[in-house]
Amino acid sequence: MAKRTRKAVKRGQSAVKAPKVGAGELPTLFDHVRYAVSRFAEAGIVFAHGTTEPIAEAAFLVTESLHLHPDQFEQFAHARVTSAESRKILGLIERRIATRKPAAYLVNRIWMRGLPFYVDERTIVPRSFIGELLDSHFGDGEDGASLIGDPAEVNSVLDLCTGSGCLAILAARHFPNATIDAVDISKDALAVAARNVGDHGLDHRITLYRGDLFTPLGSKRYDLIISNPPYVDAEGMAGLPPECRAEPKLAFDGGDDGLDIVRRILTEAKAHLAPQGGLLCEIGRGRDNLEAAFPQLPLLWLDTEDSEGEVFWIAASDL
Repeated sequence: MAKRTRKAVKRGQSAVKAPKVGAGELPTLFDHVRYAVSRFAEAGIVFAHGTTEPIAEAAFLVTESLHLHPDQFEQFAHARVTSAESRKILGLIERRIATRKPAAYLVNRIWMRGLPFYVDERTIVPRSFIGELLDSHFGDGEDGASLIGDPAEVNSVLDLCTGSGCLAILAARHFPNATIDAVDISKDALAVAARNVGDHGLDHRITLYRGDLFTPLGSKRYDLIISNPPYVDAEGMAGLPPECRAEPKLAFDGGDDGLDIVRRILTEAKAHLAPQGGLLCEIGRGRDNLEAAFPQLPLLWLDTEDSEGEVFWIAASDL
């Protein structure tokens, strides 16, 4: 779960009756985005699931309604829509407001690092920073940015708390010669992950396991472990907006201080890492608590375009 979820501010949830839109009053894609932004503002909905503000969310719903790639919006922004297309778009906008469900659930799709993934209420809507960090900090090492050496030499990766399987799939793309194991405790989440693995043609490289963290893996070791585990603390759980409460609680709840699962990962990871391997883990706003709990660990905090100090890296030799 990413920082933008926590920053979302609930501005009121009272139902606002949808205005009547006459035929042809919103002729273009751009007009529908403008209308959606106004409706979102009026209804006070929260943006926390891949899109962080109303314009991006409106454009996402419009392009998904019309079966367009997100990158095609600008190309078609001033194209006219048919009456049937307009009704479909307006219906999605009103469902977003009436249900307060994440937009990704309404269209059963989310995009990460340019790839589409199926998602529904059985799993959290993925929005991890780890996908960006795989690109920025795990390259070929020529610029000194790589934390693990040549991606082609990585042979095994573990994705703990895989959810919909997105990070496992991104890892398979980034490390072309690696086999990927992905674990989740939720049978429902793994069903979604299996669909995504199949959709991306990676059944031969990604193996899904059901179980509690490392339990189903025996003594297996990995060159890289990645994890975006539940890490919302009690205060954060109490203040989740309706959009996040539509997601599985299991995927959020990290205990009183948010670190119940993270502590276990840090304690158990060394036994499952190759000597030159390492752990990449997202923990949200738990940095101070984690550093206080493990003062002996030289955690390296990695920033992204939208986060600061929410993901750490630690080498196996330092655990």
